[in-house]
Amino acid sequence: MSATLVYRRKCAGIERVKRRWWHWRWSYGLLLVLVAPGSGIGDVQTTTQTISANISPYGKLSLPASVSLRSGDTRFGSNFAGALTVSYWARTSDAGGGSVTLQANSDFSPSGGPPIGGVSYLCSGATLGTACSGSQTLATTTQTGAVSLPSGACTGGGGTCTTQDPNTVLLTFSALNKPQYKTGNYSALITFTISTL
Repeated sequence: MSATLVYRRKCAGIERVKRRWWHWRWSYGLLLVLVAPGSGIGDVQTTTQTISANISPYGKLSLPASVSLRSGDTRFGSNFAGALTVSYWARTSDAGGGSVTLQANSDFSPSGGPPIGGVSYLCSGATLGTACSGSQTLATTTQTGAVSLPSGACTGGGGTCTTQDPNTVLLTFSALNKPQYKTGNYSALITFTISTL
């Protein structure tokens, strides 16, 4: 047998092995492609979660930057007067209530003018709660009332709440114009507080 014939037979055998190997590889790959999706295991899980809301009493105030007390008469004995509208938002619990109060931080500065204890005020037109009754006097040692808020009250939205948003109350301040007061500008800081329960 010639060397050429032996070589050709060897080559033909190698080619048959290659074809079989590629056929096996393609078939195995096809088997994986066709069978693998069918052999997967699905999983569905559900769970629950509690969502909660904590609704607390709430209060907020809004005020003009300042209020000026002026006298409409140049004669002594007439009152200095000025008005201030307090805007407020409130929500109180069914067992609670609240208030709007004010307190002077100090006397008028500089000295020589009216004392802070000589300033009184009236409350009127509260759109939520009850405005203070009668004349109130500013003090540096204690808070004085402007509005009493009832239980289960809320600002805005109608229904069980007021239709006004914000709620308001008018404070009218006054002080005597005494001849011994020196000319000049005097000022004092007043702190307003809203409390809700």
